[in-house]
Amino acid sequence: MKNEFINLTPDNLAAEHLCCIIRSKKLHPGVEAKRQWLVDRLNEGHVFRKLNAKATVFIEYAPLKTAWVPIVGDNYYYIYCLWVLGEYKGKGYGKALMEYCIADAKEKGKSGICMLGSKKQKNWLSNQEFANKYGFEVVDTTDDGYELLALSFDGTTPEFTKNTKIHKIEKKELTVYYSMQCPFIYQKINEIKQYCETNNIPLSLVKVDTLEKAKELPCVFNNWGTFYKGEFVTVNLLDVNAIEKILKK
Repeated sequence: MKNEFINLTPDNLAAEHLCCIIRSKKLHPGVEAKRQWLVDRLNEGHVFRKLNAKATVFIEYAPLKTAWVPIVGDNYYYIYCLWVLGEYKGKGYGKALMEYCIADAKEKGKSGICMLGSKKQKNWLSNQEFANKYGFEVVDTTDDGYELLALSFDGTTPEFTKNTKIHKIEKKELTVYYSMQCPFIYQKINEIKQYCETNNIPLSLVKVDTLEKAKELPCVFNNWGTFYKGEFVTVNLLDVNAIEKILKK
């Protein structure tokens, strides 16, 4: 199975598909935005390992120090995504990807690996029950049920930043913080803009385009964070139905 996987590198990045949205002959703006985001990230030790096929089978992780999330900790890896979908489920690919990450972390002398979770599984977060099978445990929490999961090799643990637990902002309109880490984000941002413009709904979009901005965010964040009436709502990417439910609150 080892030979079935490939890691993205600066040399092959332009030619390889990015798994979440299978690349066709026509360039997809979300995929290309993600590809551009990866240009600098790969030089920071960011790892994108995927099945060498047109499939959604991949893991994406990075040194926590340079991961665009409001989480801190010495010498950790952070897993952004681990996905195996469709016909590829149940064939051991998820196991192989997780074991690769763990072996890589140990080989590089990391203190452990962490990822974002919640008491109730969120649609846009990797399966935390799967992570629990490898010994990931809750090491930090927020008042609204988000959890930081970690697999520690040396007893040390990462933690959410202090700002993360504020979960409040001054803006009262629908507000979305986002980065281009996920290829679906470009599409979702355009959907939200169009819906809000059509319905005269005040909207504030805050692009998280530096590591510093990501580390200082006032909410948990994997690549997206939504606020309404000054209160944090979700890390889930939004569609029109989700927006309508939020606005009714």
